[in-house]
Amino acid sequence: MSKKEGYSRKGIFGNINHYDASGRKVGESRPGILGGMNHYDANGNKTGSSHQGLLGGMNHYDAKGNKTGSSHQGILGGVNHYDEKGKKTGHSNHGILGGWNHYDD
Repeated sequence: MSKKEGYSRKGIFGNINHYDASGRKVGESRPGILGGMNHYDANGNKTGSSHQGLLGGMNHYDAKGNKTGSSHQGILGGVNHYDEKGKKTGHSNHGILGGWNHYDD
């Protein structure tokens, strides 16, 4: 069974706030100037970015530009997450009150 690891909700100015399973804010993502999203920790330090992949989905990068994984639409809705080698690491489903709930696999 998958364990809920946290959730994400839309913020006021187009950002997305990220919370751990206890409800503590652990970071946020903001729209990038050229598209995609830039990711920040709870202290405002940039931790990485995500950009649209050539075949759909999103590719994820660390703060130095190294690819750390990808996310793709799941068969039954939701999104599946993979590490840089293509191994599935978790999934996210729409939350009842909006946003996304995140689970490890």
